[in-house]
Amino acid sequence: MDAKRVLVLVAEGFHDEEAAAPVTGLREKGVEVTIAAPQTGEITGKHGRETLEATLTPADCNPEGYDALVIPGGSAPEVLRLDADVLTLVRDFFALPKRPVAAICHGPQVLISAGVLAGRQATGYAGIRDDMRLAGARVVDKKVVVDDRLITSRTPADLDAWVEAIATALFPPPEETEEKPKRKKGKKKAAETDAVAETPETDDAPETTDADGTSDTTEAADEPTGEPEPAGEVS
Repeated sequence: MDAKRVLVLVAEGFHDEEAAAPVTGLREKGVEVTIAAPQTGEITGKHGRETLEATLTPADCNPEGYDALVIPGGSAPEVLRLDADVLTLVRDFFALPKRPVAAICHGPQVLISAGVLAGRQATGYAGIRDDMRLAGARVVDKKVVVDDRLITSRTPADLDAWVEAIATALFPPPEETEEKPKRKKGKKKAAETDAVAETPETDDAPETTDADGTSDTTEAADEPTGEPEPAGEVS
């Protein structure tokens, strides 16, 4: 199986941990992670704790060559949302099937400007939620929100859940199936047949009462004792 490939979109001032966590976590799972930024070369995080090496610009990226797009927060989204190539790239990801797009904190600002939030459930940093609603999103306050292939979170405190949701989207667990219990028809069928065979036959009519109060007493034919087998349990 070919390795999964993920594109991480940053600019100067990205949130250090919000970029480092998915880059490190996905690489540990064998994912090939590529960093893209408006300028290639070394990109420094907002707090100076992390640096990333961007090897591509958004104009160089072909969404068909990647399995997911990741947009960290920080101050970088304010820069990215003004880049026409970035917005085209984001729209192209959403135009393709089965390509997860993940954004955290201020990252959804890029999705707002790309016009891809309408009708989708999402979350983000509290300060941008009104803008998300104006863009047509159904905003909820949860640590991670998965709406089809859109994966969003609020703050660095949600990083573990966010990265795990991205990994699950890339490597979905196999569906669990329960085997239906097999019905044992042979023995039950034989039992019903024996029960019918042992039932005595009678030509007598059931008891009736005449108008004068006298009665003709007869015994009704015995019914077979076998009961129909209940249907197998549906799982």
